[in-house]
Amino acid sequence: MTLNILYLAHDLSDAAIRRRVLMLKQGGARVTVAGFQRADNRLADDPDVVTIRLGQTSDGRLSQRAVAVAKAAATLRTRLTGIAAPDVILARNLEMLVVAKRAARLFSSRPAVVYECLDIHRLLLDDGLKGRAFRRAEAYFGRDAQLLITSSPAFINHYFARRSGLALPTMLLENKVLELDDALPQARPRRAPPAPGEPWRIGWFGALRCRKSLAILIAFAARMQGDVEIVLRGRPARSAFDDFDGQVEAAPHVVYHGPYRNPEDLADIYAEVHFVWAIDFFEEGLNSQWLLPNRLYEGALHGAVPIALAETETGRFLDNLDLGLTLASATDDALQRHFQDMDDDRYTQLVTELFATERSRWTTGPQECRALVERLAATTTAMQAQRASPAVSPVRS
Repeated sequence: MTLNILYLAHDLSDAAIRRRVLMLKQGGARVTVAGFQRADNRLADDPDVVTIRLGQTSDGRLSQRAVAVAKAAATLRTRLTGIAAPDVILARNLEMLVVAKRAARLFSSRPAVVYECLDIHRLLLDDGLKGRAFRRAEAYFGRDAQLLITSSPAFINHYFARRSGLALPTMLLENKVLELDDALPQARPRRAPPAPGEPWRIGWFGALRCRKSLAILIAFAARMQGDVEIVLRGRPARSAFDDFDGQVEAAPHVVYHGPYRNPEDLADIYAEVHFVWAIDFFEEGLNSQWLLPNRLYEGALHGAVPIALAETETGRFLDNLDLGLTLASATDDALQRHFQDMDDDRYTQLVTELFATERSRWTTGPQECRALVERLAATTTAMQAQRASPAVSPVRS
């Protein structure tokens, strides 16, 4: 029987939402997506996926997003009229977990709810009243969920096991590159160092939201005077920067080439760079300390050497595999020291080590997609078993 999944998406323009939908489809599920929109809907061209727009939200505007969530929850019955009753509701992020609680009550079959949390928002980690309120909300709206999906073991160890009010079975689903075509060639191309007179190129791709990273990379490129070029691609969260476009335009040896399709464009865009920036300070000391970002897997798969900060989960991940460049501190001084000593032999060694790693360390294939859908299907079985079990009365002495 085909599993029907209602995916509640926080942002229909997020490439990670499209990737998860592709995984669910590949795994054999039928998917309906209901979500908020911040830019272009990346699922608009997929005829197999019914997409329901719940409203417009904006980066960095929590109060506006809270109002949008409340409005969506209040009108959910009308918006979801006519869709196939879901077996599972998959809720991406806390705001969609709120919507999921309401949505589950609209169907007589009472679908299982699964909470997907791939970033820990700073407010969930706040030690004050706001943090406690957000954690209580997460515990309340997630108390009937059947499964938690997250992308880094550090999220489990440092937040869900210690500070969250949730006690859910957990599935680790890393941000690996989606590779669905088994017929694709498995041999990876030889990566050459730059030709004489050409710069080393560092790519910073994906969700560009870290102003500190941008400042470090701009300062480093200026200091290297053309020996290094910074290539930016993706969707910048412009609310996180004073003037993203102006800063990039004024910066020597820094270029922005706009958005790209994931996974379709990954091989081409990573072929243009030698290194990938896998450092993030957006939630410095918190979420940024614990995440394993998409660009880590994308770069390593395509031979772009990851640059990471040593005392982070990403740095430890690379050190355990003896791969990449890890910095004791992320400064333009530290970068300059590494790149002053970078030569063709050192770079070739770094790339050779990447390509010697099993491809499956970086990719998610059809088998993993089927395993995901099977795990989601198992949540419905577990829920049905709970309902079938008679309540146990306390024993009186």
